Amino acid sequence: MSNKFKTFLHDDSGAVTVDWVVMSAAVIGLGMLVLQPIAFSTESSTKKIADDIRTSPVGYENR
Repeated sequence: MSNKFKTFLHDDSGAVTVDWVVMSAAVIGLGMLVLQPIAFSTESSTKKIADDIRTSPVGYENR
């Protein structure tokens, strides 16, 4: 039984897949970390634009 366990521990055929999964998770995590401040500043800008549009007159004025 211990011989099979040693063989399993020294087998590296799936290591590339694990590396890609870890690297992909790191890239996604960093992307989320970088985009979070941008999302909050965009939300602030869209609120300002929406308020400006809401207060702007639309259509023809009565003369």
